[in-house]
Amino acid sequence: MPLLVVLDADSTLIRNEVIELIADEVGRGAEVAAATEAAMRGEVDFATSLRTRVEALAGVPVEAFERVIARVEPTPGVRELIAAVHARGGTVGVVSGGFHEVLDHIAPGLGVDRWRANRLVVADGVLTGEVDGAIVDATTKAESLQEWAAELGLAASSTVAIGDGANDLKMMDAAGLGLAFNAKPAVRAKADLVIGEIDLAQVIPLLP
Repeated sequence: MPLLVVLDADSTLIRNEVIELIADEVGRGAEVAAATEAAMRGEVDFATSLRTRVEALAGVPVEAFERVIARVEPTPGVRELIAAVHARGGTVGVVSGGFHEVLDHIAPGLGVDRWRANRLVVADGVLTGEVDGAIVDATTKAESLQEWAAELGLAASSTVAIGDGANDLKMMDAAGLGLAFNAKPAVRAKADLVIGEIDLAQVIPLLP
């Protein structure tokens, strides 16, 4: 049966938080990690938090992305899950509060069919510390799942959303099945099901 599975990227599709890897390039990884944790717990507005965290990336040269991409680790079981979705004639999407600059390199190799993320502003070969355009936030994530399902002619009951942070809750609520994976307590409390093990292959038996 055709289905749509939409995942968050950071700490779901991949084990890392990409913004922290980029911040490491200018020695601000720990500072950004603390702010990311607060945003994922839902303690601060995601868009406001992201803009503040991206400001900390000012001055990172674009060639640093090569080093960042080399450090990205796919989550265990991600290839098996994507293969299982494809075997059912399904589609895999990723909606990320992270960045196209990294996701564009990672997603195709994992077999992701479509993805959406933020873009960073670059001037003279370095990051300016700004996000280009509107931020991919909780609302954008939910709207992306609904938009892709409509394009594929799928009912909400044929969609699965998988995420870890507070900004994934609207997307999980919009899906037929919302799964908390590697998730913060607030997300676990509101999910349809919680995947405790850090292994995306655990999702396969739950697919509609």
